[in-house]
Amino acid sequence: MSRFIFIGSDSAFEEKLRLAVAGGLPGEITTFSPDAAAMQPRELLSFVTGERPEVLILGPGLPVEDALRLATVFDVQFPEISTVLVAEGTPDLILQAMRSGIRDLLNPMADIPSIRVLLERACQVFASRFRLEQPGTIQPQEQGMVIGVVSPKGGVGKTTIATNVAVGLGKMAPMNVVLVDLDLQFGDVASSLYLNPEHTILDAVSNPASQDAMVLKAFLTVHPANIYALCAPLDPVAADFVSANQVTHLLRQLTAQFRYVVVDTGPGLTEHALAALEQCTDAIWVAGMDVSSVRSLRLGTDVLRKLELLPEHRHVVLNFADTKSGLAVRDVEASLNAPVDIALPRSKALSYATNRGVPVLQEDVKDPATKGLKSLVERFDPAWREKRRSLHRRAVLQ
Repeated sequence: MSRFIFIGSDSAFEEKLRLAVAGGLPGEITTFSPDAAAMQPRELLSFVTGERPEVLILGPGLPVEDALRLATVFDVQFPEISTVLVAEGTPDLILQAMRSGIRDLLNPMADIPSIRVLLERACQVFASRFRLEQPGTIQPQEQGMVIGVVSPKGGVGKTTIATNVAVGLGKMAPMNVVLVDLDLQFGDVASSLYLNPEHTILDAVSNPASQDAMVLKAFLTVHPANIYALCAPLDPVAADFVSANQVTHLLRQLTAQFRYVVVDTGPGLTEHALAALEQCTDAIWVAGMDVSSVRSLRLGTDVLRKLELLPEHRHVVLNFADTKSGLAVRDVEASLNAPVDIALPRSKALSYATNRGVPVLQEDVKDPATKGLKSLVERFDPAWREKRRSLHRRAVLQ
């Protein structure tokens, strides 16, 4: 069965495309020369055997004008088919592509894992649109889970936990996870995931992105662990150009499109962090194994309770757990007046992985900290939550 149609003339890109499909995507590719763009969609599809294709890939080697024209006609006649344009995404082209019904833009220089990830996402969109076409089918309007990783105090390993949680969730829900770096001045998500993003959250809150989901997705960075990342601005000054209202709108947009939105907040209780917490369904409260960190977390949650900004579900993580620190887990629990859900021991493997930019859950490193992180990720599995429903009624630190 040909799930993919490729119209173009770049043999090198076509080879990468075939390797991406062969690397884990069921189905085949039917290839046409650029001349096929002159056909009507029904005529073009008549040359494809089997069921209706799911993804139409346009270019490279196909003039952009021809690609946009064909995409527009396909969007009218076969809106369930996901159309991907292979071209460098300039702002003008992104808007033209959006108006033509193109689902995603793919850089011609993209590597094979990135191509495979984008095609997987396009197939998921086809599946959801195709279900909507079926008589008597009602598509539920599910909202994704928003997981805030929070600590009033910096230096407690919050970003390391956030990146590992996102990667772990990516194994549960491939291409349905986005990690947002909300430490707008000194965010480390990009370096922690070894990413060099073309776009940042500053682009994601711009007018074009705020008005259309497809434009917004063009500003997300794809990671090989089957997740998306929205990284912090490169210039700390740019944080002044992102408002709390924009953060609220951004998270609502992402929640409507992704099953999991993981938010790595900055230290302290900034207006951006408060805006994020207002949207969070879950909060991972992170404290280090020291009196100062635990005290800051207790004070921070006291403030949030007064502001009525404590998310419905809480997960307390004690990082750098060490019996030689002079504190015991029960001491931390007594101070917080809440149980510690996950205790992560000091780990050289975790530090090494963070410095490499490859989270331990990405490579499934054997380490006690890996076990704790997997247990944390499991708490966001719907099956686990159903089983432990009694533990997930509205709970606060008090």
